[in-house]
Amino acid sequence: MTQKGRKQKQKITNAKHPPQSLSAFKLEYCDWLIMNNYSEDSRRVKNNDLDKFINWCNDYGLIQAADITYAILERYRHHLYHYRKKDGQPLSILGQTHILVSIRTFFKWLTKKRYLFYNPASELELPKKEKRLPETILTIQEVEQVINQPDINQPLGIRDRAMLETFYSTGIRRQEMTRLNLYHLERDKGTLMVRLGKGKKDRVVPIGERAIAWIEKYLIEVRPRLKIEPDEGFLFLTNKGDQFSVNRLSDLVHDYVQTADIGKRGSCHLFRHAMATHMLENGADVRIIQAILGHASLETTEIYTHVSITHLQSVHKRTHPAKLTKDKTEPEENNLLALLQQEADE
Repeated sequence: MTQKGRKQKQKITNAKHPPQSLSAFKLEYCDWLIMNNYSEDSRRVKNNDLDKFINWCNDYGLIQAADITYAILERYRHHLYHYRKKDGQPLSILGQTHILVSIRTFFKWLTKKRYLFYNPASELELPKKEKRLPETILTIQEVEQVINQPDINQPLGIRDRAMLETFYSTGIRRQEMTRLNLYHLERDKGTLMVRLGKGKKDRVVPIGERAIAWIEKYLIEVRPRLKIEPDEGFLFLTNKGDQFSVNRLSDLVHDYVQTADIGKRGSCHLFRHAMATHMLENGADVRIIQAILGHASLETTEIYTHVSITHLQSVHKRTHPAKLTKDKTEPEENNLLALLQQEADE
């Protein structure tokens, strides 16, 4: 590019993002996120959230960062609450919270960098979190029905069965699945290394014998046919020999759930919910589940203790005294009292 061209480009950039403006500071903030090793997903979410806020501000002529006050942020919070999407549905509490957190973090950064003398978002309140249960939990039988859907007489069916088994055995997230590499699986130890999970944290999770057996079958019979040199080493490959995208993986699992005809909808996360719930029902400690799922807070994991209703029902039935019919194994003294009462009546 010529010097004249560079100057012209610089003029256009400055016109679009004038100094001290929200949009100019946002660009610098996004660069800062990159330099501080924030994940691509985190940067994308923050960028999108701030774009929404800045566009709203522009509509009201609020261009400069110094124009923003606590009262304006409160107005934006009310805007989010009353906002309706194209389908007429409101933003979820979680969606509103994500946007407001991005804004609070942004203004905290502006204050720390001395671009603002005070932080107008320091006292901005967030909506109270909803403790919502997962809408769909698969039973053990339903999980098996979905897992059995791939045609294992076909190479891609073997691959898909191995992936479904891995989802159910480990409870990993879909993005964590797409990042799995060949050396992440230690078959002898029965463990799987999950690299750069949520929050860029690594963890090691157990993986069951059945999942390992299907992965080995896939590695021997299928993967050599799919790989294309240079081989980047991803464990599961598409039919084109490349890494799965999260959307493609979701579509694949969703189709198997639909084909299983179990009357429930969902995709990859169904297996994460199912694994946690079934292990809790079988006596696993909630802290063990927390470590496997990679939850930073135990509170996030404890939601599954409310989901495992089957276990609660069995305990309730066994221990609650108010029953329609008496247990067959009643204490002998109760039987004796009944016999004496019968003799007295005669």
